[in-house]
Amino acid sequence: MKVLVINAGSSSCKYQLLEMDTKTVLCSGIAERIGQQNGRLTHKIAPGTDREKKIVRDEDFRTHVEAMELVIALLTDPADGVIRDKGEIFAIGHRVLHGGESITEPVLVDQHVKDVIKECFLLGPLHNPANLMGIEVAEKLFPGVPNVAVFDTAFGMGMPPEAFMYALPYELYEELKIRRYGFHGTSHKYIARKTAEYLGKPQGELNSVTMHLGNGSSMSCVKNGTCFDTSMGLTPLEGLIMGTRCGSIDPAIVPFIQEKKGYSPAEADAVMNKKSGLLGICGFTDMRDVHAEIEKGNKRAALALQMLVRSIRKTLGAYIFLLDGKPDAIVFTAGIGENDPIVRAAVCEGLEGLGIKLDHKENDTRKPGARTISTPDSRIRVLVIPTDEELEIAEATLRVLGK
Repeated sequence: MKVLVINAGSSSCKYQLLEMDTKTVLCSGIAERIGQQNGRLTHKIAPGTDREKKIVRDEDFRTHVEAMELVIALLTDPADGVIRDKGEIFAIGHRVLHGGESITEPVLVDQHVKDVIKECFLLGPLHNPANLMGIEVAEKLFPGVPNVAVFDTAFGMGMPPEAFMYALPYELYEELKIRRYGFHGTSHKYIARKTAEYLGKPQGELNSVTMHLGNGSSMSCVKNGTCFDTSMGLTPLEGLIMGTRCGSIDPAIVPFIQEKKGYSPAEADAVMNKKSGLLGICGFTDMRDVHAEIEKGNKRAALALQMLVRSIRKTLGAYIFLLDGKPDAIVFTAGIGENDPIVRAAVCEGLEGLGIKLDHKENDTRKPGARTISTPDSRIRVLVIPTDEELEIAEATLRVLGK
């Protein structure tokens, strides 16, 4: 049974085709610069295996339809295709950023669902329009194939009001739905389920902290298997320091720099989202570059690392206390979380009094799959679990369809 997962952006479209009987990725790829010059489609067959083959096509795509038509051609190519025809695709799962408070679970797409996605354009102006376009393209090119929307904000809907409300005039919540939504929800939900499986306990009894650390980073506090708190807020800007995002700052900074620098709201937003974070402090966004610069004696790179680790530790401490000091595990995931032993060690340093004891040999050893990097006598388990948002979307798609 094959499921196509689509993540459509305003000028891009990522995709992955999975064989769900074996949980195998048949192919994946991305079409870039759609509607612009110098378009490119990068298509990988059997990605991540010793059989991987990469096909690159440089051509201009006027629309997402044209890009997806090329994807279909590659999927069904007589020489390198992974399916005979597109009729082999059982269902299509779509990553959608925002469902607001109206949709809190993956759903089969119908007109009501598309209307909700439109209503959330205000909350997700960069992503929701593109996500809806991806659905409409799929409906056109795969007639009769069911489409399922999986919302990035869904996991955060488990938060209680004291977690998701801001201490602003209540009418702003009533009128504009200003509240904490949380993002990376598909990843956090996947990791919560995998953590419970790894620990051998029902998900409904799981208490844990997930650290999704990458170019975009967020943390979630999981209580009884559901989201109890999360670091991102109304937008993905709140919370941890990230590659280009500043994370949580004094809100008064925004009007201050607007006044002093003459920035418009859009310009101030761009500074905080695209020019801040690690980039703003040291000029680099990739942690491998940051570590290399530290080795060269770059003090601002060292400062950036210290600031990143401090923001993670502050949130980790808060979430451990929200769980009464007794989480079953803390879990590292995503690009930095899975691959950066230096950051993991710095986050866990000196936390033995809280019951967190890192096994430095295990932490420094690269291994595939879920694993424990804490010592046997660590009261709180420290885990590394690879995330797989596409697999979560595909599995959610089948659950919605009763498969």
